[in-house]
Amino acid sequence: MAATVAILAGGRATRFDGRDKGALLVGGRSIRDRQLHELSQVADEILLVGASVAPSVPGLTIRLVADRVRGAGPLGGLDAALAACRRDHVMIIAGDMPYVSAQLVAYLISVAEGADAVVPRTERGYHPLCAVYARGCERAVAARLASGAFAMKDLLADVRVRAVDADELTMFGDPDRLLANLNTPADLERIEALASHQP
Repeated sequence: MAATVAILAGGRATRFDGRDKGALLVGGRSIRDRQLHELSQVADEILLVGASVAPSVPGLTIRLVADRVRGAGPLGGLDAALAACRRDHVMIIAGDMPYVSAQLVAYLISVAEGADAVVPRTERGYHPLCAVYARGCERAVAARLASGAFAMKDLLADVRVRAVDADELTMFGDPDRLLANLNTPADLERIEALASHQP
């Protein structure tokens, strides 16, 4: 599949003492290694937004991309990814999500036609850090950056969203596992427990 995926790797991770969350081990493998293994099956280009080192993966182009607007969190990462992407759409994945699968990514990309954003939605709401964004989002992203309104979920009010609800997500596994992310050390313990029960 000819697709570009951006891993947002530039978070400050203050609750992990500033460590790169992509380097955290889950089930004996780093999150970044897990992500690159899955993404190499569906994408031919990876943008590492905010990272300082680009790993080498055979057959996969990996480009380092710097934020254009500093201190804007994931919205700034999306802005950088849209600017760097050479295609009409870019898939965004937070750098702390160990279980996003190749099949889920391929599906989200496959239903992107006609939408500005394709976003998973569960009972916890939208998951905008595992979503596809079209180049048509650039103006809305720029407006929010200019106004200092950095919340990713709020951006969705400004664009045409194609929600991917739980009934679709379950085709690819448990949505809570697929969309799990690490915000705190407690999340890491919870995700390690998931890793001990599933491959």
